[in-house]
Amino acid sequence: MTTLAWSATDHAMMARALQLAARGEFTSKPNPMVGCVIARKDKIVGEGFHLRAGEPHAEVHALREAGDKARGATAYVTLEPCAHMGRTPPCADSLVAAGITRVVAACRDPFASVDGEGFRKLMAAGVLTEMGLMEPAARELNRGFFSRIERGRPWVRVKLAMSLDGRTAMADGESKWITSRAARADVQAWRARCSAILTGSGTVLADDPQLTARLVDDAPVVAPLRVVLDTRGRLSGTRRVFDDTAPTLAVHALDMIPDYPDSVAAFAVPRDGDGLDLHATLSQLAQRDINEVQVEAGATLCGALFRDGLVDELLLYIAPVLLGDKGRPLLGGLGINLMSDRHNLELIDSRQVGPDLRLLLRPVR
Repeated sequence: MTTLAWSATDHAMMARALQLAARGEFTSKPNPMVGCVIARKDKIVGEGFHLRAGEPHAEVHALREAGDKARGATAYVTLEPCAHMGRTPPCADSLVAAGITRVVAACRDPFASVDGEGFRKLMAAGVLTEMGLMEPAARELNRGFFSRIERGRPWVRVKLAMSLDGRTAMADGESKWITSRAARADVQAWRARCSAILTGSGTVLADDPQLTARLVDDAPVVAPLRVVLDTRGRLSGTRRVFDDTAPTLAVHALDMIPDYPDSVAAFAVPRDGDGLDLHATLSQLAQRDINEVQVEAGATLCGALFRDGLVDELLLYIAPVLLGDKGRPLLGGLGINLMSDRHNLELIDSRQVGPDLRLLLRPVR
């Protein structure tokens, strides 16, 4: 495989391919988001992106648009072209058949059925194959997919909202609403891009959330799976997370015999102290093709995820209000007694959403 000093045109074409890939943000799961641009020198002759699992891949859409102009052209793809027969034919074969003479890929596909085989097919056919252009951006776009394949667990994002003095609710649990309508609408887009929304039975009993993704522009969304951790078997089918607006998966302890509605799937994991084994839970979700999990829960579950080192990013909304020292804290059970035990976070993004401040932070490993 060849890696060269890429030109300004190469960078521009890959940047466009990444823009296209992001259009599948709400619909491509569990597949990765992929974009493809076919160009002759600095002119784009075809482009496409992967919209939905089971439908044509990005390369196929781009080749269809390019037609005969694909012969002798360069294909820029954000992920290694697939090499296996799945629900769609191998994209590496399609690129070769169309007469593409150069392929520039942002990164390798770690999925077992691909994992370099796409590159090997291209090179065996005499296609100049290059990899690594804008790789960090491509991996960031599909961080959930790479997490599931490489680490065996989904990417975990904890979403929390708090007052300026670090409170998430009043002492009696009242929390509607700390943040503004604009912030709550913003959360819906983050929900829409995830594969699953995870919560605990305490939140379900206290707030009875529906946990669905509702976009204001009615953009198409593959509904996230609702995952409820029900350690003590307290939930009944009357709760809104068990309605038919989205699929629901309940997780319970091995020593429990749950009584959920027939429409609700469930699996059991061992107990871990007062809760469930979170490592086992996430591993089971990865086996169900869950790439990205958004946690919307209380201080106990969110704190346990931080304590176990399972949080990949924190999506934090800060409202310009004060709730006082009797309000409920952001996280519980961290067991921090010394400054040296603190959890350090890196600020990835900061922006104002309505009157609120939205921070995206990641733990410093």
